[in-house]
Amino acid sequence: MTNLKKIAAACAVAASLAAGSAAAEPILLDFEGIADFAAINDFYNGGTDSNGASGVNYGVGFSADSIGLTDSDAGGYGTIGGMPSGVGGLTFFSGRGAVMDVGGGVETSLGFHYAAGEAGFVRVFEGLNGSGTLLGTVNLGTNISGCLDGNNLFCVFDPVQLQFAGTARSVVFGGADGWITFDDVRIGADVEEPPAQVPEPATLALSALGLAGFAAARRKARKSQ
Repeated sequence: MTNLKKIAAACAVAASLAAGSAAAEPILLDFEGIADFAAINDFYNGGTDSNGASGVNYGVGFSADSIGLTDSDAGGYGTIGGMPSGVGGLTFFSGRGAVMDVGGGVETSLGFHYAAGEAGFVRVFEGLNGSGTLLGTVNLGTNISGCLDGNNLFCVFDPVQLQFAGTARSVVFGGADGWITFDDVRIGADVEEPPAQVPEPATLALSALGLAGFAAARRKARKSQ
């Protein structure tokens, strides 16, 4: 086998590894299409919210006290503004908070935005329905002091990335009833786009092989002169 064929074969193997190691498509829950003040229920789990509306089936279910809010400017009752996307959000009206079950699991990281009039928290658990080992938690401070204008109660949605070890199958969004709203929950992706693209190992390998081939060709050309 010639050097060029060896290089081509190595490149094909590296490309195959890169394709095989690609992560599953990330999930974005933006809470759009959920009826205002409806229980989210199985809207993202192949079923419907409490008002009969359905969304994409991501295998993600919510407890009955997980409530969808719609901005009043869009005809809803939620006095919300400054959302990262759309006009819908997630809140709850129970002491426990909103519980999200993810059948496929959440690995190492969960992203979301939140606006809070009173302190809240997000916790991730190994088991469903907020059970099993607590894998990670983040406490959320108030951030709506400049929003109380009669039109927007929630107007600042801060991004948060919660890192943890292991695979979580449930998430509890908690705090004071009705005083915290969440939006753009991201599973399998960072809450914000990274500032720069970093090449993956397989990409670096392809680049290195390409440079090696170029160097070999130059050496051969010099010897033939």
